[in-house]
Amino acid sequence: MLLFILLKGILLGLAIAAPVGPIALLCIRRTLTQGRVVGLVSGFGAATADGLYGVVAAFGLTALSDRLVANTDYLQLIGGLFLCYLGLTTFRAKPAIALTQSDSLNAPTSTANLTVLSAYGSTLALTLTNPATVLSFIAIFAGLGITQTSYLSSVTLVFGVFTGSVLWWLMLVSGVTYLRRQLTPQRLFRFNQSANKVFGALIFGFGVVALLA
Repeated sequence: MLLFILLKGILLGLAIAAPVGPIALLCIRRTLTQGRVVGLVSGFGAATADGLYGVVAAFGLTALSDRLVANTDYLQLIGGLFLCYLGLTTFRAKPAIALTQSDSLNAPTSTANLTVLSAYGSTLALTLTNPATVLSFIAIFAGLGITQTSYLSSVTLVFGVFTGSVLWWLMLVSGVTYLRRQLTPQRLFRFNQSANKVFGALIFGFGVVALLA
């Protein structure tokens, strides 16, 4: 029974994390420019937020979900402004040849930690300020009749959601890393040059849509 609940949670986590949006664009761009570790940490930030919203839906925290829904406009405003800021900084960023894995491991510890923490925190905050995430969880859980009365079942379901989300980010970042390794430094530089403009414009566009909505 618990195995079935775990598999159901993993599928839910994959289904919610997989659609391409601003978080996916950020992870792809960071993987290309800063390496696999930063890309993975960015994805784990989003997975953590998915897990937290999974807790709200699985444990039926009505008061908290009602508060989140009531403050949808404020959350969307904060998330939209943050996306616009990230889009502009990405668009204006100078192209750089991404470090190899060995280069990343040899980087100064303080700088690496700062990059990892900021990468994790930014995607965590962006996902948490997206009201559609918690609404998606609540709607899917209710639509599928997932109402856990057992504490162990609820914990298993939430763990499955987190695991499914993590699996998606692992697959995405691994795919981007593989493609990145097929490029010569010169081609990677040219690709990053155009990718900064494209990804920056798309992320900024997501921010504008959030603000208008």
